[in-house]
Amino acid sequence: MKNRARRARFNPLTHNYLVRGVWCVVVVAGISCGGSAKASPEQTPAPAPTAPLPTAGLAGQRVALFPLTLVAAEDSLRWDSLVRDRRVTLTRADSVIGELLAGRAPEVTWVTPEELRKSARRAVGIATDPDQIGGSVLRAEELAIVPDPLRSQLRTLAGLVGSRFAVVPAALVYKRRPRAPTAPLLVATAELSIVMVDVRMGRVVWRTIARGEGADAWTALTAAVKSLTPGLP
Repeated sequence: MKNRARRARFNPLTHNYLVRGVWCVVVVAGISCGGSAKASPEQTPAPAPTAPLPTAGLAGQRVALFPLTLVAAEDSLRWDSLVRDRRVTLTRADSVIGELLAGRAPEVTWVTPEELRKSARRAVGIATDPDQIGGSVLRAEELAIVPDPLRSQLRTLAGLVGSRFAVVPAALVYKRRPRAPTAPLLVATAELSIVMVDVRMGRVVWRTIARGEGADAWTALTAAVKSLTPGLP
């Protein structure tokens, strides 16, 4: 009984929606939600399915949504301006992510990146600018414990807005999708690496890569974010 109680204290998101999401992420290791997967030597293994955002376990809570700090695109897309105008791109990406999550998961009280920035400015000398933290390191799939100083930075910023959980878009990468020579439009895939951190314990409690396709960067990103909340149009 003592061991069971101890485990419960270290599992703040016990809703089975989260459990299913994390289980599906294990597909990377070659195990699917329905059984073992065997890839043909001639075929590229399909990417792991996007794990749904565990909003049911967060209902009624304040959750800090951190700004994106890393965006990249394959050279073959010729989207030079996307990377050159980095600040403009990151700001627009934050807006797309924030608006879609607020509209599609209203049961969560989302604290936007702009609110985090304002809180950090009011706590100069205590909190780090959320645009300057090293959130992109969280894109590493094997990372389970958040390293310092990122751990303390997340804890401080989330604490300022009364949140235990931080959702961090760790990286946004655009890749060119192969297409038929006669296809009229270039199609790109947006891959948004996103994680949720329990800032009190410094642990990654959920992670996934959301994917979406589109003829431009923002259509693809919109499709990727929508995949985090399946069942909605």
